Amino acid sequence: MNTYIGVDLGTSGAKFLLVGADGRILAQNTQEYPVFYPQSGWSEQNPEDWYSAAISGIRMLLSGQNAADVKGISFGGQMHGLVALDKSDKVIRPAILWNDGRTEKQTEYLNEVIGREKLSAYTANIAFAGFTAPKILWMKENEPQNFAKIAKIMLPKDYLAYRLCGAHVTDFSDASGMLLLDVKNRCWSAEMCGICGVKEEWLPALKESWQPCGTLKEEIAQQLGLSKDVVVCAGAGDNAAAAVGTGTVKDGSCNISLGTSGTVFVSADRFSVDRKNALHSFCHANGKYHVMGCILSAASCNAWWSDKILQSSDYAAEQAGLEEMLGKNDVYFLPYLMGERSPHNDVNARGAFIGMRPDTSRGQMTLAVLEGVAFALKDCVEIAKSNGVNISSTRICGGGAKSALWRQIVADVLGIGVERPSVEEGPAYGAAMLAMVGCGEYQSVEQAAEKLVRVSSVTLPDPARTELYRKRYEIFRALYPALKESFSLMNA
Repeated sequence: MNTYIGVDLGTSGAKFLLVGADGRILAQNTQEYPVFYPQSGWSEQNPEDWYSAAISGIRMLLSGQNAADVKGISFGGQMHGLVALDKSDKVIRPAILWNDGRTEKQTEYLNEVIGREKLSAYTANIAFAGFTAPKILWMKENEPQNFAKIAKIMLPKDYLAYRLCGAHVTDFSDASGMLLLDVKNRCWSAEMCGICGVKEEWLPALKESWQPCGTLKEEIAQQLGLSKDVVVCAGAGDNAAAAVGTGTVKDGSCNISLGTSGTVFVSADRFSVDRKNALHSFCHANGKYHVMGCILSAASCNAWWSDKILQSSDYAAEQAGLEEMLGKNDVYFLPYLMGERSPHNDVNARGAFIGMRPDTSRGQMTLAVLEGVAFALKDCVEIAKSNGVNISSTRICGGGAKSALWRQIVADVLGIGVERPSVEEGPAYGAAMLAMVGCGEYQSVEQAAEKLVRVSSVTLPDPARTELYRKRYEIFRALYPALKESFSLMNA
């Protein structure tokens, strides 16, 4: 049986799957690597760590497997990160990641001086601090000696693909988050390149997510014990890859990701732009489009609360017995630990607990964290609804989705059914599916999703709790505007 490798190049580590053409996961492992925070609000990684993780991860993946069966490899990757290469294809500086907040000045320049209307016309999106274009401007203004060395600009997963096959390529879904792509027309925006001082030859070639970039370099193939004929496919941004992995490829279908960040992802056959630009309008990995709301901190909020504050790694124990309090908690949590993207676009926003009393319990605060993330996701859903998008149910993936309690909270807060796929590996599984399409195993992304993706369980909302959460959400959505000025003062 033919097999395929899917790689999820995440923020805290990379996940590797070996998947059979029938969709069965044959092997998997995760390789971790560090994130560096050289200044408050900064977030960087060393691209060499990704490559080292890939070599180790793929080798481990193939242990005890028939390497000759492997036909293709593809990727889902953390989006927006700036990887700058010199004329020798050497990394110029550490990669500036998606959750880095240093570009407030550049983001404001793009939105206020260049103007939101122009940005939306050029790229279908406005500037957010995490996007790649503001990072390029920051580098131009603050590290001119490094900017002068640039010969290629890449995204994280694309750098990994380059190391494996030697091609400078990206896909449309990942490129959509750079603020350099004309999303509607699926080409680089000459206007945005001019604004950012980017030469178009610096940018990688554009491909659909399933399309081949090349085959493994001979020395890499030997190192991994694979054939040099193994096809390397372009892959997708992590959210688009996760959507493929959960079967979210039909018009109007929705996927929610509870990973480090959180997303509401709605697949669309036709291009559209959110009138308020609070949601992103991006290309999808199936050759079509999607709209997406992204909150910067989701499962990472629960990890912070449990690991750092409670100093407990037993998440299930911390959540035990909280079902009785659903809809009745009077403590609120704003999940803005890394600032916020959708819908507030505010790098100064901070996390906050509100509503504590002398009898407030540990359980109430734990529940508030889970509810706060669900409320922030509802912010994105409500904007999608205001644009005429009807979300009647959703798939769910990511580490946070393993919690039955959290799935129930999301179902109750949104008032819709939450479907859990039988395979929960999101981006890595979607990446393997893209490799299958690229190698001709399936004729299209839609066909692969129809054949391979199954739902294992559905969590339905409780109408009474949904009504309680509707009232609580009205309080939640009033908290950020009330604290916005205070957040700015804290960061002044």
